[in-house]
Amino acid sequence: MNTTILPPAPWTTREDLAGLVAALDPDGAGLCRYVGGAVRDTLLGLDVKDIDMATPHLPEETQALLKAAGIRQVPTGLAHGTITAVLPGGPVEITTLRRDVSTDGRHATVAFSREWQEDAARRDFTINALYADPRTLEVSDYFDGLDDLASRTLRFIGAADQRIREDYLRILRYFRFQARFGSLPADPAAEAACAALAPGMKGLSRERVASELLGLLALPDPAATVARMAQLGVLAQVLPEADPAALPALIAAEAKAGQAPDALRRMAALLPADPPVVEQVAARLRLSIAQRKRLVAAAARSPLDALRPPRAMAYELGRDEAIDRLLLAGRDIADLTGWAVPRLPLKGGQIVARGVGAGPDVARTLRAVEARWVAEGFPDEARVMQLLDEELAKN
Repeated sequence: MNTTILPPAPWTTREDLAGLVAALDPDGAGLCRYVGGAVRDTLLGLDVKDIDMATPHLPEETQALLKAAGIRQVPTGLAHGTITAVLPGGPVEITTLRRDVSTDGRHATVAFSREWQEDAARRDFTINALYADPRTLEVSDYFDGLDDLASRTLRFIGAADQRIREDYLRILRYFRFQARFGSLPADPAAEAACAALAPGMKGLSRERVASELLGLLALPDPAATVARMAQLGVLAQVLPEADPAALPALIAAEAKAGQAPDALRRMAALLPADPPVVEQVAARLRLSIAQRKRLVAAAARSPLDALRPPRAMAYELGRDEAIDRLLLAGRDIADLTGWAVPRLPLKGGQIVARGVGAGPDVARTLRAVEARWVAEGFPDEARVMQLLDEELAKN
C-alpha cells in the first residue's frame, strides 16, 4: 500500500505546533495526530484556517501535559474531550479519541477511546476522517477518504441514513461540502438519505441551521447545489420561503462587479421582496440585529431601484444595503467603488442663525436643502449654502 505524505504547507512548520507536539507526545509514540480539515485542505492545496488534533490522552491528561509545558489552555468542550491550546500562531483544538454511545439527532453521548479507527468511524464524511502524524506527516486513512478526495466524491462514512440520524445537521453539512469539494453526479445513496430524512432537521437549533446555510451561501458558486436542495425537498424544510431561481443572476452580478461572495446578500436573493416575511425569516433563524436590518432593507427592493442614482441610494440606505439592492437589480456599482457616503455640511443651528425660528421650519428647510444636495450629486459646502439661500428666499 502506498504511503501518502502531506505536501509542504506553512502551518506544518510552525514552531509553536512543534512545541505542542513535544508536550503531547515527547517520546514520539504516536500519541497525537492532525485531523480533519487541516489535513484535507492541505492535500487539496488550499489554505488552512483551523487546526485540530486528536489524541488518545484523556482530557485531564491533556490538561496536565499542557500545563507542564507552560502552554495556555481553555477547556472549550471538556465533556466531549476538547481542550484548546492557545498558541502564538493561533489556537489548536485537541480532542480525545471518541466513540458514540448514543445520539438523538442533535447531540451525541460519547465515550473516550484509545482506537484511532473508532474515532474515525464516528465522523461524518470520508474526506474528513483523514489523520496525519505531526512528525512524519504520514496520512492515516481508514475509510478510503484519499480516493474520495482525489475523485471529489463526497461520501458518508458507513450508512448515510445512520450518520444522518445521529445528527440531522449533517444533511446541511453534506450540501455545503458538496458545493465546496464535490463533483457531479453526487453519491445517490447520500442524496436519497438526505431527501428521506430532511424532516428531521426541524428539531435542530435555528442558530445551527443559519450557520450552515450562510456557510453554504458564502462559497464561490453554490447555485447548483441550492437548486438541487430544492429539487430534493431539503431546502423547503429549513427555508420554505426560498426560491433558488434568482441566485445565479446575483452570483454573476457579484463576479462582474468584482465583489466577493456575500452570504447574506445571496440569502436576500433567495427570499421574496417582502419585508414582513423576511423579518419573520430572520427572527426564526436567530440572525443578529445587523443581519436582520440588512436583509429587510434588501427585501424592500422595487423596480424603481433600476432608475435611482447609486450614490443617492447609498446615502439613504447605507453603502452595503445599496450595493445589495443594486446587485439584486443587476446594476453596475462602479459609482460606489472607493466612494464614502458624505455627511450633509449643514446643521440646524446654522439655519436658526439665519433667522429661522427653532422648530418645524428648521427641519423642513433642512430636508429641502438635503433633498436638493442629494439630487445634485453631493456638491461642496459652498453650493449647500447657496441652496440654503434659495430655500430661505422662498419664505
